[in-house]
Amino acid sequence: MNRLLRKTEVYPSPNIWYHTGTYELENRVQDADDAIWAELRDRVPWTGRDVVDVGCGDGFHLPRLAADARSVLGVEPHAPLVRKARRRMAASSNVTVVRGRAQRIPVPDRSADLVHARTAYFFGPGCEPGLREAERVLRPGGALVIVDLDTRHAPYGDWMREDLPHYEPDAVDGFFADAGFACTRVETRWVFPDREAVAAVLGIEFSPRVARRAVGETLGRRAGAGGPFELPVGYRVLVRHKPAGLVIHPSVDGASPRMP
Repeated sequence: MNRLLRKTEVYPSPNIWYHTGTYELENRVQDADDAIWAELRDRVPWTGRDVVDVGCGDGFHLPRLAADARSVLGVEPHAPLVRKARRRMAASSNVTVVRGRAQRIPVPDRSADLVHARTAYFFGPGCEPGLREAERVLRPGGALVIVDLDTRHAPYGDWMREDLPHYEPDAVDGFFADAGFACTRVETRWVFPDREAVAAVLGIEFSPRVARRAVGETLGRRAGAGGPFELPVGYRVLVRHKPAGLVIHPSVDGASPRMP
């Protein structure tokens, strides 16, 4: 599961950093109907544009972005994942993967049309340096889109809050609203091929106690023998466009208005 952002340059992701193979499986079972991709195409189309994927991990989402973008830059702090992402995208001429951080994206000012971050870094208060950095690299009219899990959506959100008792959904939502983001809540289906996949994926997302609960409840959801196991999971899609005129985000950077 996503951990709350700490005041460190890089905070390890305990799922993908240490369980890369299982996380690949998790990516494959998520969003079986492409509901998130449909929302992104409607809100922030990237065809023919320059995209930065922050916290790209081992590059799972890069092919979908690269299929239509002019260029895609994957940015990932963990060296082993950088190597995996580069191998995944070795045959793609419009994709580059670099080691970097959300707070220091290695591109010039105003060089991207879309900054995409999915369940990476931008978890609420504490992510202001990354918001400032995204604003720097975006061209006027560009957009920052953040896709994160919705802790208000049962049952997955209930399990998350059980493991993160200090997480305050109202405070997180208020933070992003104050920073100028529009939020859309999207319900998806995770579809697991078998019991082993349920146990493996949920086992890397939660503490052992909560994982046991999550696995048991998910296994109890199958309506009929022999079929896959389905789990409804909610996401928040947060979008902020960089204005073409004055840029004013005092709640994020405390800076004076500036011309783009």
